[in-house]
Amino acid sequence: MEVIVKKIFDSRHLIYLNCPDNPGFGAGHNLAIATASEYHLIINPDLEVAPDALQNALEFMEQHPECGLLTPYATWGDGEIQRLCKRYPTVFDLLLRGFAPAFVKQLFQSRLAKYEMADQLNDHDVLWDPPIVSGCFMLFRTDVLQQLGGFDPRFFLYFEDFDISLRAAKISRIAYVPQVKVVHHGGHASRKGWRHIWMFGRSMVTFFNIHGWRWW
Repeated sequence: MEVIVKKIFDSRHLIYLNCPDNPGFGAGHNLAIATASEYHLIINPDLEVAPDALQNALEFMEQHPECGLLTPYATWGDGEIQRLCKRYPTVFDLLLRGFAPAFVKQLFQSRLAKYEMADQLNDHDVLWDPPIVSGCFMLFRTDVLQQLGGFDPRFFLYFEDFDISLRAAKISRIAYVPQVKVVHHGGHASRKGWRHIWMFGRSMVTFFNIHGWRWW
């Protein structure tokens, strides 16, 4: 199978990198950013991309050389908006959003909306410099990723996108571009079992230890 896949990729002038073990989400991408490229797209396998999404994304990046990282407009599979931009989180925000039952979330609806920047995001206006963007779709300029040294390998899964967003904002600009549309069919760590919940908690602690704790 590996030989077949490699032939397919070679015929399309792409590079197939085989990694026999799983070093983690971010560390896996670090293997690729050493190759010569202008852009590096991070995309989840459960993401459906609109036919014109990549073209629109690349055109925006070419028109705005100050943009080092682009994030799209996203919906869940049922059409509900998924807000990929976030303000700096508190521990309460993360636990509420990730694990609280629906009736509890309803009690804190305005707080969650503020955390998810609902007051600033829509389906037609570009928003510059959101503090944090989701790793389900990140289009980077490769040189920005290289300057950052790639993803922090201390994050095996979860919060590597929070960390790299904050670091990327120090050397370039981040843009939310709603003309780039995707549908996310996955997510929700709380629905994936105790192993994912444990990894989420461990990475959350790592994130706050690096960037500073906020509880409420």
